[in-house]
Amino acid sequence: MKLNDRVQDDIVILEPKGKIMGGPDASLLHDKLHDYIEQDMKKVIIDLSKVDWMNSTGLGILISGLTTIRNNNGELKLANLTKKVQSLLTITKLVSVFEAYDSIDEAIKSFK
Repeated sequence: MKLNDRVQDDIVILEPKGKIMGGPDASLLHDKLHDYIEQDMKKVIIDLSKVDWMNSTGLGILISGLTTIRNNNGELKLANLTKKVQSLLTITKLVSVFEAYDSIDEAIKSFK
């Protein structure tokens, strides 16, 4: 997995690309979230449009990210879920745990 990040309107947008399967992926996302939390930036969107595939460990990484942000009084939202990721969230009943939006713009608006 590759991870790009940017800030738009005081909201952190993380853009993972490729497969999210654990190992170094977990620490990459975790470290990035903690970097932003230390800068007091606690509104986060994860854009999943470029994620080809995710296994159960990948889901754990998302849940860990959500927990980390919430424990620091922040919010984490998902945007641009692919059909594969949407299906995975539905099957695991995690679709009700995450706030998910069809676009980054919709996710940004939901913070206001």
